[in-house]
Amino acid sequence: MAARRLSSLLSRSLSVSGSASLLLSRGTTSCHGRSISRFSTASVAEELITPPVQITYTQNLINGQFVDAASGRNFPTYDPRTGEVIAHVAEGDAEDINRAVAAARKAFDEGPWPKMTAYERSRILLRFADLVEKNTEELAALETWNNGKPYEQAAQAELPMLARLFRYYAGWADKIHGLTVPADGDYHVQTLHEPIGVAGQIIPWNFPLLMFAWKVGPALACGNTIVLKTAEQTPLTALYAAKLFHDAGLPPGVLNIVSGFGPTAGAALASHMDVDKLAFTGSTDTGKVVLELAARSNLKPVTLELGGKSPFIVCEDADIDRAVELAHFALFFNQGQCCCAGSRTYVHERIYDEFIEKSKARATRRVVGDPFKKGVEQGPQIDVEQFDKVLRYIRSGIQSNATLECGGDRLGSKGYFIQPTVFSNVQDDMLIAKDEIFGPVQSILKFKDIDDVIRRANTTRYGLAAGVFTRSLDTANTLTRALRAGTIWVNCFDVFDAAIPFGGYKMSGIGREKGIYSLHNYLQVKAVVTPLKKAAWL
Repeated sequence: MAARRLSSLLSRSLSVSGSASLLLSRGTTSCHGRSISRFSTASVAEELITPPVQITYTQNLINGQFVDAASGRNFPTYDPRTGEVIAHVAEGDAEDINRAVAAARKAFDEGPWPKMTAYERSRILLRFADLVEKNTEELAALETWNNGKPYEQAAQAELPMLARLFRYYAGWADKIHGLTVPADGDYHVQTLHEPIGVAGQIIPWNFPLLMFAWKVGPALACGNTIVLKTAEQTPLTALYAAKLFHDAGLPPGVLNIVSGFGPTAGAALASHMDVDKLAFTGSTDTGKVVLELAARSNLKPVTLELGGKSPFIVCEDADIDRAVELAHFALFFNQGQCCCAGSRTYVHERIYDEFIEKSKARATRRVVGDPFKKGVEQGPQIDVEQFDKVLRYIRSGIQSNATLECGGDRLGSKGYFIQPTVFSNVQDDMLIAKDEIFGPVQSILKFKDIDDVIRRANTTRYGLAAGVFTRSLDTANTLTRALRAGTIWVNCFDVFDAAIPFGGYKMSGIGREKGIYSLHNYLQVKAVVTPLKKAAWL
C-alpha cells in the first residue's frame, strides 16, 4: 500500500508534466490560500507558512523517561527553509550512550520484553502503527520543518509507509522460529532463533522516520532492545515517534533515543562493549569508521546501508516522454538527497538530443519553494554544509566542460534552495559522474549499445541500485542480470515496499534491510543437540 502511494506521487508527476505549462502558468493554490510560482526566486521569496505543530520533545529518551544530557549541553536544530534555529536539543555524548546502553541491557536481561509472547510484542507494534496514523499531521509537519522535504511527500507517502512497515514487522513477530534438523546418528537436533541482545542503531537525516522504521521494526519484532542515535540535523521526529511507542505499551528501556554528534555519541555507540549488534545508514566514508570501531571493540556484527551513484539507463526503444519524467523523478526526488538516486542518467545516442531538451524543459517546470505549500515538488537542502557541497559539484561540472543546460545556482537569497540543475555531455571521468552529490543535479551521459552501458554502469565503487527503461523484455533481462547493484527497477524507480529487501553491492553496504532478510540481522542461531534413546525413528 505504501509503495503504491509513493508510486502515486510519481503518477501525479507524470500527469502534471503533460499539462504543466497550463497548470503552472496559473500558479498553484496552497491550503492557506497563497499561490506558489515555479522555478523562480519568487517561489522562495514569499511568506513562509508557520508549521502547524509544536515542538514538545527535545530531551534524550532513556529508560522510558525524557532526560537532559549528562553534560547539560544542548545543540541547535534548524529550519532549512531559513537557516534559523527552531529548537535546542539535548546533546548526548559517551556518558548518555553508557546510560542508554545500561537501560537497554537491563531491559533485555531482566525486563519483560524478550519474555513476552511474540503475539504480545506484535500487538504493541500494531498499536504503535495505529498511533502513527492518528498523529500523521504532527509527524509529517515535524519531518518537513526539520528536514525540508515537501509536506505532501511526508504526509501522503512516507507516514503511510511508516505505519505499513511496523504492521509488516508485527506480522513477523510470531512467525520467527527455528528448525528441526535431521542428523546422522541417534540425536534430536533443533535450531533456536534468538534475539541478538542490545542493538545499536544510527540513522541518517534524509529519511528520518523511514530509517527509524527500517531499523527499529525488525529489531523489536525479534525481541531485541535498542539504543538509537538520531542524525544531529533531524532529531525531532524520532523522539516524537518513540513517545508514541511508549504510549502503545512499550516497556521502559526497550527503545532509547540519544541525539548527538557522530564523533561523540555515534563513536561511543559503535565502540561500546555491551552493544551486541550495530546498524548504520549514512555515507560510505563514515560507514568505514563505524565498521572499524565495531571491529576494534567487541567485534559486534554490523549492517551498513551506504552511498550510491545509481545508473538510470534509457534504451533506444523507450517512450521518451515517460522516460524523461521517470529519470527526473529518480534524480530529483527528496531534493536529490536519496542514496539510491538515479544520478547517472545513461541515454542511447539515437534519442540523446531529444531526451536532453525534454529533460531541460521538465527541470525548469519543477516547482521549488516552501515545502509546506501544496504543489511544491522541491524544498531546500538539509543544511548549509550540504548546500555548499552541491554548489561545489555544480562548479566542478562547469569547469569540467559538461554543458549546463539549466539551473546551476542557488534559488532565492534565504535558506538552502538550489535550482534544479541539468548537465549534458557528461563524461564518466568527471566528478559529477563519479561522486555522490546528494542534490538536485542531473548528469546525462550518452551510450552506444548494451555492452557499452553495462561496462560503464558497473565501473563505480558503488552498487546500491539501478534503473532500466526499455520496452524489450530481453533487454531488461540482460541488464538486470548484468548490473551489479542490490536493487534494479525496470520501468519504475524508488518503489519501496515493506517486503522488498534493500541494500548494496560493493561499497554501498553490507547486509539487507526490509523484508525477511532484515530479520536475520537481529537474530542469533543456536543449535541444540540431544541424544535419543531407543528412538522409534530418526
